[in-house]
Amino acid sequence: MKTKRILFAVTILSILFTGCGFGKLKDQANTQFGDQHFKTAIALIELYKVRFGEYPASLDSIRYVGDWDKIATMSVSYQKLDTGYELDLVNGWLGKPDTLAYPADFWKGLGLVRSNVKKK
Repeated sequence: MKTKRILFAVTILSILFTGCGFGKLKDQANTQFGDQHFKTAIALIELYKVRFGEYPASLDSIRYVGDWDKIATMSVSYQKLDTGYELDLVNGWLGKPDTLAYPADFWKGLGLVRSNVKKK
């Protein structure tokens, strides 16, 4: 009886994770979470610039962040540059999204000069 339950559970999990589009759901979640993390990090960095007149030396320099903001800052890689900053997205939900891209007007007015996120 116990063997049948285990076999049933394994079968259901196999169907869920392979045949029912788990890969597609994972990709969508990675894109949605990655989008939110990336935009949140940009907002925090650009607000710091407005407040202090320069970009932060590191993301740890940014104060008064919420708990959700911390998730975003842990999902990106930031480096201050002479002419602005570099921001790379390193994590979405369960991995880095591969299809995230923004149009040219998204990048306008930002100090973000290098990124692994694509431009359309």
